[in-house]
Amino acid sequence: MAAGPAQAGNTDATGATTLYLECESGISGDMVVAALLDAGASEKVVRDALASLPLGGYDVRVTRKPANGIDCCDFNVVLDDAHQNHDHDMAYLYGDLDGTHEHHDHANDHAHEHHHDHAHDHHHEHRNLSDVLAVIDAGSLTPGARNLAHRIFQILADAESKAHGVPVDQVHFHEVGAVDSIVDVVAAAVCLDNLGVTGAVVSPLAEGHGRVRTQHGVLPVPVPAVVNIAAAHGLTLAPRDAQGELVTPTGAAIAAAIRTADALPPAYAVTAVGYGRGKRAYEPVSMVRAMLIEPRPAQPVPARPAQAPSPDALIKLETEVDDCTGEALGNALAMLFSAGAREAHYVPIYMKKNRPAWQIEVLCTQDRVAACERVLFEETTTIGVRRHPVERTALPREEKDVRTPLGPAQVKVVMLPGGATRAYPEHDSVVALAERAGVSYQDAYRAVLAATSQAE
Repeated sequence: MAAGPAQAGNTDATGATTLYLECESGISGDMVVAALLDAGASEKVVRDALASLPLGGYDVRVTRKPANGIDCCDFNVVLDDAHQNHDHDMAYLYGDLDGTHEHHDHANDHAHEHHHDHAHDHHHEHRNLSDVLAVIDAGSLTPGARNLAHRIFQILADAESKAHGVPVDQVHFHEVGAVDSIVDVVAAAVCLDNLGVTGAVVSPLAEGHGRVRTQHGVLPVPVPAVVNIAAAHGLTLAPRDAQGELVTPTGAAIAAAIRTADALPPAYAVTAVGYGRGKRAYEPVSMVRAMLIEPRPAQPVPARPAQAPSPDALIKLETEVDDCTGEALGNALAMLFSAGAREAHYVPIYMKKNRPAWQIEVLCTQDRVAACERVLFEETTTIGVRRHPVERTALPREEKDVRTPLGPAQVKVVMLPGGATRAYPEHDSVVALAERAGVSYQDAYRAVLAATSQAE
């Protein structure tokens, strides 16, 4: 794509401006022009360029209208009665598609003046490609804008030629010859040149379904020209659950002419954005978003500094067995604690084919992983062990000796976050105390708690 003078602040270090054209609800020529104007293209430059063309029968209105709650630019080519084409008339486009409404086949009518009688007697100008290019060349356009407008119309002509089975130089059809199509294409080319766009990423083009009435008759959506453009230039069509034509041939041709990349850069800054509103009464209202972007180097995620393992960090070992006896599991549990496990247990589960099984879980420090895994492999029927690092919050604690009327015992004293303490009699110490004193476990336990309270 040739580039004209770029707008300040919209170029990268190489002087290039990248456009991201987002077409999530379709694309048409007027929507693209509106979005580019909204993104900063000069309306005066566009009007001056259009005024220089030997083309009449229209007026251009640039206004603001909302679409789906978004403030959008609206670029409207208002045709006089002699050039009306019903392009935004929903009743004409979609009404009575199976009726007896007669239409003219413009693609094969080359030798004489053409007339329609749709319900109105309107005269339409039908130009071939060389006629259109002559109109463009007669205007005061920059070389970049002129070359881009040529490319867009060549893409359109190639698509219509294939659709109608006639040579490109013999294509006479409404979509290329109509005044509003020339205005849309030239305005789009001038906007792109004015913004200095040298590359473009085009999103998938959202398209509807069904049928639409055109100057060639009732056609399926997407219409043949759009399909041909997409096939020839690698455009992606994205079907939407919407009845109607969301992608026009002119919109598709513009997208094909400017597209230079398939994907956005990994990181980019948005320097300008514009929204262009569609004319047809679809719900939701169609709009195109144009973003001028600057590729930026992707910032790598900083690596976390290497840290020594937390003294409170543990490793969780986990496995399931469905063919291990209860005796073997009980023995394995005892051996896991002997191997240094901080905690070990198994719980009943159901595995594939609804088999009852056991899940074994072990917590240990890193230095005891190998010993605990060896127990699991040698003493159970498992053939695989999962390993997960586990962070934990451990309260400060200390072991203390207390004297009870029954004799000495050990307790674990834990410091709570608020500063209070809580004592837990050690199980093995309570058992030994009960045996020595010849009392029950409960009596020994209460004696240890009482002695702890008195010591505090």
